[in-house]
Amino acid sequence: MSIPTRAPALKIDKVLAEPAAAAAARAALEEFAEPGAIGAEAGFEMLQERLGVHYFTCAARAYPGWRWAVSVARVPRGKVATVCETTLVPGEGALLSPPWVPYADRLAPGDLGPGDTTAYVADDPLLEAGFEATGDEDADRLALWELGLGRLRVLSAEGREVAASRWYAGAAGPSDPVAVKAPAPCASCGFFVPMAGALRAVFGVCANEWSPSDGRVVALDHGCGAHSEVDVDQVEPERIPPPIIDDFRLDLA
Repeated sequence: MSIPTRAPALKIDKVLAEPAAAAAARAALEEFAEPGAIGAEAGFEMLQERLGVHYFTCAARAYPGWRWAVSVARVPRGKVATVCETTLVPGEGALLSPPWVPYADRLAPGDLGPGDTTAYVADDPLLEAGFEATGDEDADRLALWELGLGRLRVLSAEGREVAASRWYAGAAGPSDPVAVKAPAPCASCGFFVPMAGALRAVFGVCANEWSPSDGRVVALDHGCGAHSEVDVDQVEPERIPPPIIDDFRLDLA
C-alpha cells in the first residue's frame, strides 16, 4: 500500500523575490492604476517553480480589503524577473458580490409579469410525460391517449403533493385568518365548485363574487363570511318608549 506524501514546499526564488522584481511589479501597476491606488507591498508568494506573485495593498476607496497581484517569472538560469500579468484579488474582509444563482432558481413566486417567460426545465420532477399518464389508478390520468392530442407533460405524483401542500398551508387552507373566523366551511357552501382529478377530495374553486377567494382554489375546510347558508345575526332595534305628556300642567309666563 502506498502512503501519500505531502508535496514539498516551493523554494523561494531569490530573483523573483528580490526588491528589483517588486519594483518592476509596482512599475507595471503604475502604468494603468489611478494615482494613489497602490499601497504598500503586502507579501510575496511562489506559485510554482520560477513563477511567483507580488501583492500590494489596494488603496482605492472602492475596493477595501482587496490586493493588487502581479505575477512575475523568469526563464531557466535567468537573472531578471519578467512581469506576466496584473490583477485585483480579494483579501480578508473584501467586499464581494453574492454568489451567482441560476435564473430558474432565482425566480420567486409573484415575479412573473406581463410578457415574461420562465425557462424550460427539461427534467422537472414535478412533471412527467403525458403519454406515461395512462391508467385507472389515478383520476388525473387519461384513460385513452392519442399521440399528438394530449399535453406533452402533466403533473407527477410529486408535483401534486407539492402543490397540495403549498395550497393547504397558504391562503387557501384552514389556517388563513379569513378561514379561522369563518362561520362555516367551504364544503357546505353552494358556491363551492369541486375540483376534478385527484385533488378533488381536498380542494375546489370558489364561485362567489362576494368572497375574497372568488375564482381561486380553496380547501374543503377553508371558509369565509360569504357562505351561502349563513346569515348575519339579526339584532332587534332598540325600542324607545313614547314621550310622557302631562296635559294637566299649565306653564305661566
